[in-house]
Amino acid sequence: MTATPAWTVGDLTVHRVDEILLPPATGPWLLPDATPDVVTGQDWLRPGFADEAGVLRLASHSFAFTAGGLRILVDTGIGNGKERANPAWHDLDTDYLRRLTDAGFPPDSVDLVVLTHLHADHVGWNTREENGTWVPTFPHARYLTSRTERGFWAGYAMDAARAQMFRDSVIPVEEAGLLDLVDVPAEGVEVAPGVRLVPTPGHTPGHVAVELTSRGRTALITGDCVHHPVQLAHPAIGACVDIDPEQSEATRRALLASLATTDTLVLGTHFAPPTAGHVVPHEHTYRLAPVPTGTH
Repeated sequence: MTATPAWTVGDLTVHRVDEILLPPATGPWLLPDATPDVVTGQDWLRPGFADEAGVLRLASHSFAFTAGGLRILVDTGIGNGKERANPAWHDLDTDYLRRLTDAGFPPDSVDLVVLTHLHADHVGWNTREENGTWVPTFPHARYLTSRTERGFWAGYAMDAARAQMFRDSVIPVEEAGLLDLVDVPAEGVEVAPGVRLVPTPGHTPGHVAVELTSRGRTALITGDCVHHPVQLAHPAIGACVDIDPEQSEATRRALLASLATTDTLVLGTHFAPPTAGHVVPHEHTYRLAPVPTGTH
């Protein structure tokens, strides 16, 4: 059994539960302005976050930790056996649940699932298939997302692929009575001791980042307000799937500016290993100074 990567934040231990490394084609699709020339111009991205040719490395994983006696999972990845339009996500068969269990978080033990937003690669393990039916993977947990987020999608004209995702990964949780919608004011809202949802809109209207605080130490789980560290050097680079690109950029710039003067540990929801680091000023923008597992 391979040890689960983890970082210490005060009294918290934050585990990275890996699902998959995303294929090389993900970068050019997701962040089209992150061209090879742009990427290779940031030598600090290599070797972990990009290769020598300027191809971005991205990953899908969750973060799991215990806070205030609650066993908490942030985002649930892509999921197994899901019908998806993106071929990289379609009908996966990974050992994610074994990795989650090896990290000390078997599905039946999880108390709280925080969803930064309702995109397919963040809600997939909300459910698993049993006898041809999608049922909650974490039957004893409350699932949380922003009320703004759920309300937006409720009024959105979904294409077939997104409607399928809601049918198999969101609606079964709602029908089981496990989904809680949270009002997230500008200053954020605490949802468990030391766990605060921070509004980071733009990628989706109700997107939140997750701030963790313990014994004077702080960490921030990004969700998709930052997809890749190249966006620290080039905050104007947005994702092709941002609902509001201008708001997404404004959110990212404000967030990075606020982080660059702190020792907050940034945990990137799609950052390939080394995954975590501190935002530091660099050539008029920023870079990520990696922090090894086990430390902060």
